[in-house]
Amino acid sequence: MTQTLLSLGHGYSAQALSRLLLLNGWQVIGASRSAVANPAAHSATRMMVFPGDDLSEALKAASHILVSAAPDVDGDPVLRLIRNDIAAAAPHLEWVGYLSTTGVYGDHQGGWVTEETPLTPSTKRGKYRVAAEAEWQSIPGLPLHIFRLAGIYGPGRGPFAKVRAGTARRIIKEGQVFSRIHVDDIAQVLAASIARPDPGAIYNLCDDDPAPPQDVIEYAAQLLGLPVPPAVDFETAEMSPMARSFYAESKRVDNSRLKRDLGVSLLYPGYREGLKSLLLAEAVTDKR
Repeated sequence: MTQTLLSLGHGYSAQALSRLLLLNGWQVIGASRSAVANPAAHSATRMMVFPGDDLSEALKAASHILVSAAPDVDGDPVLRLIRNDIAAAAPHLEWVGYLSTTGVYGDHQGGWVTEETPLTPSTKRGKYRVAAEAEWQSIPGLPLHIFRLAGIYGPGRGPFAKVRAGTARRIIKEGQVFSRIHVDDIAQVLAASIARPDPGAIYNLCDDDPAPPQDVIEYAAQLLGLPVPPAVDFETAEMSPMARSFYAESKRVDNSRLKRDLGVSLLYPGYREGLKSLLLAEAVTDKR
């Protein structure tokens, strides 16, 4: 029997998972604000517009659901529109994945957090995510798995473009540290969870090497053989409110559970391995 994933908010991370599943004979129904799919990416068998299209048949066909849509001040956009339909589909669903964020933990001044750490978000985005997680958890019988993602990077999402353009800066804030995760590792963790469903489970998705953001920029410049971008003090740096808000929280995220419970070995255990792979992939593409 063909397995079918309904991907609600079919974006960057969801497409990476979809490519893995399609290679294994799955059907993938992607739903996003725009139904324009990239055929070259093989990201979905079928694309739908959401909100807009009627998803009732897609929900009936789905054996698995992945939710990537971000919440807002009014709550989770998926549940706001089709909560009853999802609740009705719960009995025949094998797995539901919700992509959240490590921002739910708030600021820990560089300290470590695990899945058991109390949720004390300090940003609006983090607070919206805490509320959305609770909304999804409140649906009876839903085989829900929550994945709290660190900063995502991968093809098309790395520091190289800004370093090459000379617009990258090394923002220095004492004690600031971030965790990250390569999109291919997100995909393999989600696939591992699908293979080992554990309804109610929560996983932190991050690599083994939380690091100051300026170190990542410096390493990217070294790989490119370009001058290291200038250091700028956080207090005086010109930044958008959104960019500045990311520096409101500093923490190191523990990923022990995904390794222990899902048997995952990260493809890119740190940003150095990840950035090297991105540059190598660029070189291979350029030769074609």
